[in-house]
Amino acid sequence: MSHSHFEGLAMDRLTRHISTGSKSTSWRWPSLHQFRAVTLQTGVVPVANGSALLNLGRSSDESIGGTEILASAKLEVEDVDIGGDSSSGVEGGRIVGEKQSSPAAYSHLSAAALDDLQHDYSTILNDVLSHASLRPPNLGIIPGRKAWLLALDLIVLSDVGNIYDALFMAARAVLWDTRVPKTRAVEYRPNREGVKGSTDMDLDPESQSGLDTRRSKAPAADFELEDYWDDGPALGGRDLWPVSITLNLFPGVHFLDATTQEEAATPLRLILVYSFPTKSRAALHGMHLLGPGDIDLAQIESLVKEGEKYALDIYTGLNTKLKDEELRRTDKARLKFSAAR
Repeated sequence: MSHSHFEGLAMDRLTRHISTGSKSTSWRWPSLHQFRAVTLQTGVVPVANGSALLNLGRSSDESIGGTEILASAKLEVEDVDIGGDSSSGVEGGRIVGEKQSSPAAYSHLSAAALDDLQHDYSTILNDVLSHASLRPPNLGIIPGRKAWLLALDLIVLSDVGNIYDALFMAARAVLWDTRVPKTRAVEYRPNREGVKGSTDMDLDPESQSGLDTRRSKAPAADFELEDYWDDGPALGGRDLWPVSITLNLFPGVHFLDATTQEEAATPLRLILVYSFPTKSRAALHGMHLLGPGDIDLAQIESLVKEGEKYALDIYTGLNTKLKDEELRRTDKARLKFSAAR
């Protein structure tokens, strides 16, 4: 299709908005500042520490369609390398994100172009999610020795537009769903009552286990996983995980949630990434301009303020869906546990 055809599709949306008012007569043509339907399901990958399947744009009467992303989180143990390079383990743990795509999602791209696109997506995600200010407080295991590496995988199953907003929503959903296994420190000391030079595990005299070894002043040498009825506590910092909002800019007007055809006709896109901490003001974690268009600083300042309002709406709506999913899965697990007794 020619660029003029794509531009005609985008302008058709603008024209429909003007002629019908702030609300559209069809779900296929939402208002300029309105999102298409978002569906979400968590716990879809049993072997992962957290997972989510998010779809943006599929209507209730369709079985396929929309921008769809499968996200999973896997925790791995790594050694802490104090003063090492950025690829080594760090004190308190770290997050590394990787975005992949199903070949069917971008069948029109060559392998080299797809690699470049995936690199761009992964870079924007990692620049935000790997920042120390967003590091969860419960990824540490043994101070100075061991920590969790959270490997975040996002797979684009289909892309019909607004991929950045969908990626950040899926990332927030999977991090919300992630559970961190409980651990306890294990300390080895010389056996005072044994043969000189031998070593043995220093056990609590009452329970004869490693449960209370953290009370010792000596540094822990290793750890073990606690045998617990669930998968562990939730990943810390839930209120900090950001969402993004993409403003599609035409002269004098902007709109949200563009389709791929509308994106092809849009001269400039502004991507803003916000988090909304519970006890402080909203934080802007990233800003990216995509496209050949021009924009001045005064416009950017105005759009940043507008973008914060849109992002808060996404954040609030997504939180509602996540809490509903958490309640559904908790009830399901309770019924399964009761049936097994």
